[in-house]
Amino acid sequence: MSARSRLAALLAAATAFAAVAIAGVPIASAHAVPKVPATAVLDGTRLQQTRVRLDHGDTRLRGVLKELTTRADAWLGQGPWTVVDKPRPAPGGDVHEYLSQAPYWWPTQPKTADNPWGCPYVQRDGQRNPEVDSGTDRQDVEKVFDSSYDLSLAWYYTGKKQYAQKAAQVLRTWFLDPATRMNPDLDHGQFIPCKYDGRAIGIIDFSQSYTSVLDAIALLDTGAPGWSKGDRTAMHDWNVAFRNWLTDSAFGKEEGAAQNNHGTFYDMQLAALAYATGDKDLARRTVLAARAARIDAQIAGDGSQPQELARTRSWHYSTFDLVAYTRLAAIGRHVGVDLWSYRGPDGQSLFKAVDYLLPAATGAASWTHPELEFHQYAATDVVHAAADAGDRQARQAVRLLQAPPGGDLWALRPAAEQLDSIAG
Repeated sequence: MSARSRLAALLAAATAFAAVAIAGVPIASAHAVPKVPATAVLDGTRLQQTRVRLDHGDTRLRGVLKELTTRADAWLGQGPWTVVDKPRPAPGGDVHEYLSQAPYWWPTQPKTADNPWGCPYVQRDGQRNPEVDSGTDRQDVEKVFDSSYDLSLAWYYTGKKQYAQKAAQVLRTWFLDPATRMNPDLDHGQFIPCKYDGRAIGIIDFSQSYTSVLDAIALLDTGAPGWSKGDRTAMHDWNVAFRNWLTDSAFGKEEGAAQNNHGTFYDMQLAALAYATGDKDLARRTVLAARAARIDAQIAGDGSQPQELARTRSWHYSTFDLVAYTRLAAIGRHVGVDLWSYRGPDGQSLFKAVDYLLPAATGAASWTHPELEFHQYAATDVVHAAADAGDRQARQAVRLLQAPPGGDLWALRPAAEQLDSIAG
């Protein structure tokens, strides 16, 4: 029997089996075939197939599921988080406005009563100012993104209602409840004290991870307890407003014109929002335009990414940019665009960009470009993505990859994430 036939048999048999327990983790009842979630980046059909394999005791997935539920369990006692909790509001005084501070800008003067920020600020590329992690919304919003994703996936694979209920609480508190909701804009992202009240570059605070929220919502929409029709409608409306802000605002247009990872992440975020809110034509146009605007312009014929190699954190930013590219390619799959097969005029391609990283990703060679803090595992997910897309060299490299902290969760959430901690 072929692998496809065996999977079909499993799907058909799913209605006849009761719940099983895997490594102490209760698996969802298999009285019905699980629904296919309408995810934007993740492959919903693949998630359904993985869930069926878990329902039938697939031993290879046991340890991975335990790692996922360990993460989800840790979120149960945290949050929810809200933009109204920060010590002082964004410029203008509206507590519902998201606020973050530029991570690589530092004060040059002692802080005094007359100069409480220590202005003027100067840039130190790649060196994160620790004050950005307190007093703004950046840390909390990252917890919203990560927790809703982990919890929704854990619910989908196990059926444990507490995971879905917690994810719903996190999303409602940050995005929907009138007293605590965030306005659907990023007018005050990555502000610089005494210099800018907000910058277009701050959009990356969301674009680097917000697609995880879109996929979390799609997972909950398959029938999660605690997530109502009203929640779905309100979240859809928020996402439409945010999508429109991205396309129409001055900051959105400026970020979309960026010629490095900021532009790639902008395209990825816009395409995902368009797809999730029903504008498949905009999603398709965005992915198609990325061939010339991103791959041709930002990837060299040898697979290197010159704008990212120029950074003091060249390894981080090379892998980081490919997170956006591989997610954009995943969105393209939904709208009939195969971004992986595209070749630019100088032979540029996503496969070449990933292959350029393989010697350092597998430990076969050192990374020869500037890097303040090298983490080999930063490339693990993008190599997985290329391998799944058919890259022979990446497939051979998978067994040599270094697992990121918390384990390699690719089998349960096959979409690239930023695996090292730096951002900006």
